[in-house]
Amino acid sequence: MEELVRATGHENVGAEHASTFELTSDDWLTPAGDCILAVEADAVPADFDEAFVEACRSSEATITATLRADGHEQVIRGRGHPELTFESDRSLVGRTSDYVDDRTVMVAADAAAADVDRALVDALAGGADLECVLRVE
Repeated sequence: MEELVRATGHENVGAEHASTFELTSDDWLTPAGDCILAVEADAVPADFDEAFVEACRSSEATITATLRADGHEQVIRGRGHPELTFESDRSLVGRTSDYVDDRTVMVAADAAAADVDRALVDALAGGADLECVLRVE
């Protein structure tokens, strides 16, 4: 099962956060948003199909986020959690920890913003369009 989120890079993308990555529907980004990879996301967790959300609520679920921009690709793998709500109407967050809030779409991720390939980060800082495919198995 998959969900597709399209977003846009921004000049303030720095991708330096060590434990999270984020896509936001906001149309702005300050340098302090060091986990944010892209803005103007066209879908947020509250938009996701209920069957997708239910599948992600299993501790056994494997969730992947495939990030593509300007010919660059990065796959981040994490897992589901029974407390995932997918209620946020603003942003989605992948976490290397087990912390869950309404923005969380995966926990125990094998990468955070700081781990994203720098060529992909540079493309996003240059304003490239981002495609994020979230898949749950």
